[in-house]
Amino acid sequence: MARWGMVIDLDKCTGCQACSIACKSENNVPFGSPEENTRRITSYWHKVIAASEGEYPAVNIEMIPMPCMHCDNPPCVMVCPAKATYAREDGIVMQNFRRCIGCKYCIAACPYGVRNYNYKDQTEQEYNMPDLPPDRSVIGPWPYPHRSHGVVEKCTFCFHRIDAGLKEGKKIGVDVVPACVDACPTRARAFGDLDDTDSEVSRLLAARGSFVLREEKGTRPKVHYLSK
Repeated sequence: MARWGMVIDLDKCTGCQACSIACKSENNVPFGSPEENTRRITSYWHKVIAASEGEYPAVNIEMIPMPCMHCDNPPCVMVCPAKATYAREDGIVMQNFRRCIGCKYCIAACPYGVRNYNYKDQTEQEYNMPDLPPDRSVIGPWPYPHRSHGVVEKCTFCFHRIDAGLKEGKKIGVDVVPACVDACPTRARAFGDLDDTDSEVSRLLAARGSFVLREEKGTRPKVHYLSK
């Protein structure tokens, strides 16, 4: 069984946030109104944060993409009383919206802040996109497009792409990658099987120094960052 993971090269990342927009489109994450954007209550499953190092005037700003880390030891799974969040055999941490009761324990347990609470009612979240065509062709292919109010949402490594690719006999990490990897204009990301020594992610980790975020938490993330 594969163990899917991601490698992000911070030397190549420009912070353009194409990954965040691709994730929104692929996973049908609602676009907020201008008022909601002003109040910063819009939802993103994938974020790009700015981390500063040093003191003024010698300050270095580094852009760090933040998808779900899909930990090997996920605290969100441990605390969920409804078993709505779980880890698949291939390591992808999933969210079962039908079981989620919205208690937010998983949000509190996640040390990376990559889970989002859906505060909108389904009747209100008609995926507020400008000039939505009648055939709704802009809606992504994700198999569960509508989520009701009161559930927690998160990145799933675009599991629907992976599962469909495996059924079609395609090579994951080469022919099939998550939307954020596919959309990156600088090719700062690689996706594949961390246990396969011939995969691109394994070769990158072997060739260059890497780190994971908040290693001291013991969550063993499967998203690795290549050091500058």
